[in-house]
Amino acid sequence: MNEFQLHVSQEQIDDLHDRLTRTRWPGEAAGAGWDHGIPQDRVRALAEHWAKFDWRAHEAELNALPQFVTEIGGERVYFMHLRNADRRALPLVLTHGWPGSTVEFLDVARSLAEHFHVVIPGIPGYGLSGPTTRTGWGIRRVARAWAELMDRLGYQRYGAQGGDWGSGVSRLLAAEAPGRVVGVHVNYLPTPGSPDGLDETDRARVEKTVRLAANRHPHQILFAATPQTPAYALNDSPAGQLAFLAEKFDTWADPATPVPDDRIVANVAHHWFMGTAGSAARLIKESFRPVTDPCPVPLGVAVLPGDIVQSVRPLAEQRFDVRHWTEFERGGHFAALEVPHAFAADVTAFFRTLDGR
Repeated sequence: MNEFQLHVSQEQIDDLHDRLTRTRWPGEAAGAGWDHGIPQDRVRALAEHWAKFDWRAHEAELNALPQFVTEIGGERVYFMHLRNADRRALPLVLTHGWPGSTVEFLDVARSLAEHFHVVIPGIPGYGLSGPTTRTGWGIRRVARAWAELMDRLGYQRYGAQGGDWGSGVSRLLAAEAPGRVVGVHVNYLPTPGSPDGLDETDRARVEKTVRLAANRHPHQILFAATPQTPAYALNDSPAGQLAFLAEKFDTWADPATPVPDDRIVANVAHHWFMGTAGSAARLIKESFRPVTDPCPVPLGVAVLPGDIVQSVRPLAEQRFDVRHWTEFERGGHFAALEVPHAFAADVTAFFRTLDGR
């Protein structure tokens, strides 16, 4: 386990700027708007923003936080580790999703560290953890890696939080280490089931979940089948990778709380500089089935109105020990980036009910 400071060479930065300048922009059907995917004017605006983005200032922001790298299962794992002044504080491990990275938690790391010992690892194959070199890294393997990481840090009792992939990883971590995980907080929890007996709002939520399951996002189908194939294009073109990832940041967020452009390009830059387009895509293929394992610890659920699905409490309570449920007024799929203050407050409130502090 070694301390880490981020520094991308000027040569890599210059290469990025050169590639952005020489982007071969595709044609676009007049009036298509978002119906055909992310519009070119949006991608051009983000590319211009990226070209002017102060990467050295972003490095300084990260390097002001305690960062480390270690090796687990033969792969590199990057993580931030912010210790609370109170040694008795509850440790909390936060897990990001796709197309995100540890950038997802930069706006909440310090505020959460006022209450917890905060551990923010990058999923192997994502961002600063760097590309994985072998197969087998599905979310179950990630959960086992997090259990090992928390053991190495000396934490015998801790909480877990996540959205998107992080939701599944956190629940599997509880199944992997039920005697150590005191509770799990999620901000993404699809709840399929029968609409019988539900009120109108919950019936609509079930129908939305069913539609999502029946009409998987195109990238999921592609990544589940041949994740290596799109990696060549994404890894070679910064504008291409920007368009592919930014589309999700724009369309999965609540329009009332868009993800800031600085955070979008920083996140894409982590994948670009570390070359993780292909390895991040592999997580879908490696995680070949939904998480149906029981979560043997108390669950806290944050429901965001702008997310791609909203959880249904009566259905969630059939499977989980739900101790905390919050219906947010704003926010979407990227809660920690969209509504960081409300997110941090909800996470803190849930674990306070379990920890007593």
